[in-house]
Amino acid sequence: MTLDRFYPIFDDVNWLTRMLPLGVRLVQLRIKDGPDAELRQAVEQALALCRSHGAVLVVNDHWQLAIEVGCDWVHLGQEDLDTADLPAIRRAGMRLGVSTHDHAELDRALSLVPDYVALGPVYPTILKQMRWDQQGLERVTKWKRLVGSIPLVAIGGMSVERAAGAFAAGADIVSAVTDITLHADPEARVRAWIEATR
Repeated sequence: MTLDRFYPIFDDVNWLTRMLPLGVRLVQLRIKDGPDAELRQAVEQALALCRSHGAVLVVNDHWQLAIEVGCDWVHLGQEDLDTADLPAIRRAGMRLGVSTHDHAELDRALSLVPDYVALGPVYPTILKQMRWDQQGLERVTKWKRLVGSIPLVAIGGMSVERAAGAFAAGADIVSAVTDITLHADPEARVRAWIEATR
């Protein structure tokens, strides 16, 4: 299956309610913590919304919940890989995306035969504190050579204006967070993203 080239990440189902009707086809729900019942409700609601709009939902981190609810995709960071039951994820038929920041993490990710590899932060990001400096477009090109046919997601400091450069460097998919959520008109920004990536 071919994934859409635009991959927004949201921390609240309300964003999906707003953005899926605009034509978003690939979205990640990234809720770091909360009561189990609220997390389950959020994932169930997100999955129903995505199915009704023909979009792919990727659940960040909460792989057990994603399996129980019947999701198709999970995204794991390197720390998540330490504790996740990868055979159980595969037995459930789930597809897997993995975050990478350096060569050791990429080697680890590739050993799992993931369904996409994410590289970040390509540019400085305000989303979270990271011990990695910006990776730059040169590393995007290097990563694409190393991952081959596996889809490569560029994330971190991405904007509509930077998307073309990321694609030219070798990214298959560009992911955005604060470029949308902190924008004065998030809906207009998503429309601009869709126009720039299709």
